[in-house]
Amino acid sequence: MEDRIYTAIGSSNIAFIKYWGKRDGKINLPNNSSISMTLDRNVGTKTSVLFSSKLKSDRLFINGKEENIKEGANEKSRFISEMLAYCKKAAGINTNALIVSENNFPSDSGLASSASGGATLAFLLSNALDLKMDSREISIMARKISGSACRSVYGGIVKWDAGSKQDGSDSFAEQVVDHRYWPDLMDIIAIVDPSKKKVSSSAGHAITVKTSSLYRVRPQVAEEGVKKVVNAVTNKDFQVLAETVMRDSNNMHATMMDSWPPIMYLSDASRSIIYAMHELNESEGKYVAAYTFDAGPNAHIITTSSNRSKVIKMLEEIGVARSIIESKMGAGPEMLEGEESLIDQESMAPVHK
Repeated sequence: MEDRIYTAIGSSNIAFIKYWGKRDGKINLPNNSSISMTLDRNVGTKTSVLFSSKLKSDRLFINGKEENIKEGANEKSRFISEMLAYCKKAAGINTNALIVSENNFPSDSGLASSASGGATLAFLLSNALDLKMDSREISIMARKISGSACRSVYGGIVKWDAGSKQDGSDSFAEQVVDHRYWPDLMDIIAIVDPSKKKVSSSAGHAITVKTSSLYRVRPQVAEEGVKKVVNAVTNKDFQVLAETVMRDSNNMHATMMDSWPPIMYLSDASRSIIYAMHELNESEGKYVAAYTFDAGPNAHIITTSSNRSKVIKMLEEIGVARSIIESKMGAGPEMLEGEESLIDQESMAPVHK
C-alpha cells in the first residue's frame, strides 16, 4: 500500500457506574455493565499511523516512549500487537507500521488514558486500512486493549453491556444519547496527584475479585445503578444522577479497601474533596455537583455549567488541586485531515516537539 500517514483524535471518558472486576482478563470481559460520559478534547489522545515497506518492524511510541510490541512486553502491548496483526490480516497486507500516540493529560493516574488511547487506535486502524468496521466491531476491538476503551468509541453517554458469552461477542458499548443531548453537563477534574499509581487497574481488578467479600454484591449493585443512570440522563434529572454517581464511586472503592492487601487509591486530598462536596451540596439544599473517582486519587466532579463557579470556588478554598481540567460532554473519535501529524514522513520517526 502507498506510504501515507493517518491521524485520529479521541477522548477519555468518566464512568458514572464503574467497571471493576473481570470474568475474563485476557479479553477484558467485565462482571458488570457500566455507563460513562465521553469527555471533550481537553482530555484527549492524538494518534498517527504510517504503514510502509521501508519500516523494518512494527514500532509503537506512547507519550514519547517506545513500547516493545514485538515481544509483547506487557499485557497492553500484547493486545496492541494482536490488534495490529488482526487489522493487517483483514486488510490483506503484511506491511510494518509505525504508531505514535500522545495524551494531553496525565497517564496511569486514574484518568482513563488507556480508554482514549485504545479507542482512538482501534478507530484509526479501522479507517486507515478501510476495514469498513461498524462502531460495534470497533468497540469490541478497543475493549481488548482496555475495557473502558470500548466506551470511548462513542460520544455522549455510553453504556457497556457486560454480556455473557465466553467469546465476548455480546460485550460491547452502545450510545445512550449523543453529546448534544445534555449540553450543560460537565466534568471538572481536580488533579491532586499526577504521578503513576502504585497498583495498576489490571492488578487491582484481580485482587478485588479474589479477596473482597464485599465484591460479591458489587455486580448486582452496579447493574441497578446503570438503569438509574440511564433514566436520570434520559430525563435530565441531575438530582438522581448525582447521588447515584457518588454512591457507586463509594461502593467500588469500598470493595478495593476490603481487598487483601487493601487497595487504597484515594488519598487525604481525595477525601477532603469528598467532605467538601457534601458540605457544598448540604449548603445548597440540593445536589449541585457529584464526585466520582476511578482507580486513582484524582477527582472527577460532575456538575452543570450553571454551578461551575461554585465547584471552582470550593476547590480553591480547600487548595488540594495541583491543576484543574474542565470538560464538557464530548464526541467520539474522528479522523483529522490536514492536521499536523505525530510522524515525520521523511525520517519515518516520531515528530520531536
